[in-house]
Amino acid sequence: MIQLSLTQQRLWFLNQLEDASGTWNVPVAVRLRGPVDRTALVAALRDTVLRQETLRTLFVDEGGVPWQRVLEPDEVEVPLQVVAVVGDPAESLAAEATRGFDLAEELPVRASLFELGPQDQVLLLVMHHIATDGWSLDPLFRDLSTAYRARVEGREPGWEPLPVQYTDYAEWQREVLGEVSDPQSLISRQLGYWREALEGIPEQIALPYDKPRPAVSSRHGALVPFSLDVELHQGLTALARRTGTSLFMVFHAAFATLLTRLGAGHDIPIATPTVDRSDEALDDLVGFFVNTLVMRVDTSGDPTFEELLHRVRDMALGAISHQDVPFDRVVEELNPQRSLSRQALFQVVLMVAEKGDTLRLPGVECTEYPVDFPVVRFDMWLGLTEAKSPEGDCLGVAGELLYSTDLFERSTMQSLVERFVLLLRTAAAQPELPLSAMNSRRAFTAVRRRPVRSRTTADSAPERQNAP
Repeated sequence: MIQLSLTQQRLWFLNQLEDASGTWNVPVAVRLRGPVDRTALVAALRDTVLRQETLRTLFVDEGGVPWQRVLEPDEVEVPLQVVAVVGDPAESLAAEATRGFDLAEELPVRASLFELGPQDQVLLLVMHHIATDGWSLDPLFRDLSTAYRARVEGREPGWEPLPVQYTDYAEWQREVLGEVSDPQSLISRQLGYWREALEGIPEQIALPYDKPRPAVSSRHGALVPFSLDVELHQGLTALARRTGTSLFMVFHAAFATLLTRLGAGHDIPIATPTVDRSDEALDDLVGFFVNTLVMRVDTSGDPTFEELLHRVRDMALGAISHQDVPFDRVVEELNPQRSLSRQALFQVVLMVAEKGDTLRLPGVECTEYPVDFPVVRFDMWLGLTEAKSPEGDCLGVAGELLYSTDLFERSTMQSLVERFVLLLRTAAAQPELPLSAMNSRRAFTAVRRRPVRSRTTADSAPERQNAP
């Protein structure tokens, strides 16, 4: 048996505490219109699980220490549960998406096929976060597509063996980071950076709460979807290019500005998930590579938006260059006050990603399908997914604001989204404005006003599982 990666350890302990409640599930659904060969699909699911060791791994407890036990091929079965649905399948999908895992006894992946009609079905894959992350969906869908095509043709998939497996990464991570007791080790040097970067971080920022914080978070969330049109996407991308920053940095600066303007102060910690796939040998692996970086934005002094962008760039580059130490180890080092009602060191999360690929089955139309997964681990989670053409042209941005229903009313969050979009329009058109003018009536009327288009549930991409 092999030790867990340091990031997996955190999820294993959380899963023990939460009694397999489904909090750390990663559900993804694809609507399949056309003739699906179920025999080939079952075989392809097994092929994919055999190829990706992390999907056929049990996480066992030996004296309070978690270990990975990779099942041998003859021990692996991946059943496909078939469910006939009458009417709206949302409730059935949500129930399956939130059902927990016993990580010591069952694979961290399960598959269900919900029948909506004779040639209309929804394939739901539910995985535990300990075995995957949002960035793993591309290799997962590639493998499943390749295996299904081969099985339909009556053959085994002819893919090249993976150069490494996740267990290799777990061992490599521990070796590279070294021991905290060694002052020259990578983990010691990076912990020194985070001690300085997060010294004096506010215990909690003042968000526009509608309700008092409960003693214990229910983790129940709700979602406000929205979108940014192509023109705004192009304008923000041009701003990033002109200032030597990135679209992520533009969104980060805008989010920090919004929170400051809403009364959160000038020291704004925002967490973001980052993916440690520094070696191309990891590109085709399914696994949990996500780490959490807490980035503090200093909005004091009423800088212009462009000046704030430069602050964000310097802060982000420093954080990314010290991203190897797991977030849990940073929390242990800083030892902030712990609470069952909120996350330590931050309350809000920002995730920016590019839209990934989907399942491709021959003769079947495959499209993303929304799954109601009303779980939030933080006060607010803002996800932004940009769509681009094969040539790299901007096609718009899909947004989701996931929020804790313990703390906020939906109307407050809808208003926050509207203000965020207006602020982005102002930043794209007038980045020379100081932050104090970014939401003034004069500044907003200088920008061509458009109504915020709320995306329908069917438009919403299931990206929020990338959260840390």
